[in-house]
Amino acid sequence: MPSPGEPKPQPLRIDFHVHLATYDGSMHPWVVDWISQSHPGGYEKYVARYSDPGAFEALLEEEGVDYACILAELNPVTTGMCSNDSVREFCHGRKRLIPFCDLNPHLHTDLGAELRRKVESEGFRGLKLYPSYQHYYLNEPRMYPLYQAAEELGIPVLIHTGSSVFKGTRLKYANPLHLDDVAVDFPSLNLVMAHSGRGFWYDRAFFLSRLHPNVYMELSGLPPAKLLTYFPELARNTGKTIFGSDWPAMPHIRHNMEAIAKLPLSPEGAAAILGGNAARILKLEGRS
Repeated sequence: MPSPGEPKPQPLRIDFHVHLATYDGSMHPWVVDWISQSHPGGYEKYVARYSDPGAFEALLEEEGVDYACILAELNPVTTGMCSNDSVREFCHGRKRLIPFCDLNPHLHTDLGAELRRKVESEGFRGLKLYPSYQHYYLNEPRMYPLYQAAEELGIPVLIHTGSSVFKGTRLKYANPLHLDDVAVDFPSLNLVMAHSGRGFWYDRAFFLSRLHPNVYMELSGLPPAKLLTYFPELARNTGKTIFGSDWPAMPHIRHNMEAIAKLPLSPEGAAAILGGNAARILKLEGRS
């Protein structure tokens, strides 16, 4: 708590869902084609510029973002490979950048031990899972050692839920209902539903986030103008909702944050979505 007369800490603005501008030479062509649609001024020049972490931090400053979660992606079938090493190196020494690793159950055997190593020895602060890209159900027993390790380490788990346009995706694995088992069995593990069940399961994502104290909605890839259509009672759930952009596919971070701030939500609720909730589960303090 600030002392009397001291300024109160300003609410943080956090982007919970950011990919690297360039992958390890293996982003599939259909992914590049899709992202390029958001960059009519020239995708290749844009991503080349922001492949430099210093330039990317400067972009975050321009966009009004205090912290960004940078996501690894080990999806050789569907999107491509952005290695944990690449994310770790990109974020190293950069206060604004929070590295999230990815563990693919088809590529790793001892998931729990590998996650412990990633967090304790390599500095990762969160985990991203891609079940529909890597073809597994979230409540499979083989995933439970991973959740146990994440719970004990106190890190959040961000999970792709809902639709995807990329080749090879199998949507049956992206149903947020499979998180119900995980939320019950690991009640101290913060589970964040990327895209909030996009396309098929907005209602399930909303309900699960209301039902379980440890389950959150995340808004990446969703147009702010549509949020009250997808979630008519969003104002009742601002304490369980987190902003994410899905940059670079969605490059206009400040625009989307400002659009959310203009929705008919309380100022406190909008601030919670735009950074307060993420700061709490990432254990970050407000700026003074």
